[in-house]
Amino acid sequence: MDWITGIQNAINYIEDNITSDLDYETIAKESFSSSFHFQRVFSILCGYTLGEYIRNRRLSLAGAELACGREKVIDIAYKYGYETPESFTKAFQKFHGITPSQARNGGANLKSFSRLSMKISLEGGSIMNYRIEEKNDMLLTGYKRRFTGSPNDKHDQDHNFACETRLEQYILEGMCREHETIYQILTNFDTEGYDFYYAYQFPKWALDDMQDIPADIAARFENVPVPAGTYIVFETERCKFPTAKMDELRMKAVSEWLPTSGYELREAPEIGVIHWFWEEGNEKVNNSRFCEIWLPIAKK
Repeated sequence: MDWITGIQNAINYIEDNITSDLDYETIAKESFSSSFHFQRVFSILCGYTLGEYIRNRRLSLAGAELACGREKVIDIAYKYGYETPESFTKAFQKFHGITPSQARNGGANLKSFSRLSMKISLEGGSIMNYRIEEKNDMLLTGYKRRFTGSPNDKHDQDHNFACETRLEQYILEGMCREHETIYQILTNFDTEGYDFYYAYQFPKWALDDMQDIPADIAARFENVPVPAGTYIVFETERCKFPTAKMDELRMKAVSEWLPTSGYELREAPEIGVIHWFWEEGNEKVNNSRFCEIWLPIAKK
């Protein structure tokens, strides 16, 4: 109950101060958790980041006020945290599909983004296999793209990134002579998104060889240090396309295991490990593929 109450307290605080300069540390304190933990859990459970929620709520309320036609556009822009009418107009048009001036004229279609409300429902009652492990520090080599939104809303971004970077994948596979274990790194989280890497764990000789490849090719990649720490590890079922199961597994881990575990998410990379076995035409081998999700945790 404390977990549900804490998140609802944070939402209530946001709504009570929606026209003020909101401090994310203060919001997190209302939920009895760290800022990192609250923002990560919020984005996974809701499907959008804390920053997106606040921005959408403000633009929704601004639209309703403009439709009444009682205040100037510039006054409403400042009220909801926009420093210039131009920045407000750009955000407003992106959200509502019309300009603030058009909204004031009446009869225009506006979008409403409703307030969040936590509800108690009977869920769970299922078995989840997991293990808590102390991981040593790792050095992974890969390439990244900045993703926006929540990790549980990244399917299209992930798909496009994978399809557009086949060359980088083949280079990494060739350098480390490994194609059955691929790492995904989610790190540098903020209110709008995070860095997403495809990476491999190179043996020392491959790291040394990176120094000898052409500079323009080497510039595509970077070494990503992952610090040692405690992780909760969940595995998907064995199937032909286990990557499609990762988002659902992350959601279950955060909504079912985490609230009663005595742990919270700590500020460190989240790691996905894809065990992608290849044997041409062998369905038995292909259906033995699975993925792991490593969530960094710390005792509350």
